[in-house]
Amino acid sequence: MKAITEWSRPANVTEIKSFMVLASYYRRFVQDFLKIAFPLTNLLKKVNKFEWTEKYERVFQELRQHLTTSLILTLLVEGKKHTISNYASKNGLRCVLIQENKVLAYAPLTAQAL
Repeated sequence: MKAITEWSRPANVTEIKSFMVLASYYRRFVQDFLKIAFPLTNLLKKVNKFEWTEKYERVFQELRQHLTTSLILTLLVEGKKHTISNYASKNGLRCVLIQENKVLAYAPLTAQAL
């Protein structure tokens, strides 16, 4: 988390690639990752000139925020028993993944997202 929060603004395509490699590793934990990251991945294309604008800065900050405030608290250890607890109502669905009395992930979904 510290590496992500201290990651400075990319100054060239190589630095964007480095950030995207790290971010992509955790993409499964970020809802709509591809939609959010699209502007940065589009900037990687050779046909596009590298020009960092406010739009790219917003996307970069949003990705950093998602990656550092993830609802994943720790990683699942394979081979150990785990429990999935859920709650459903008119307003949405909540799921919690628990292993050895530790919350691994929490996923609240609103009715609109369903």
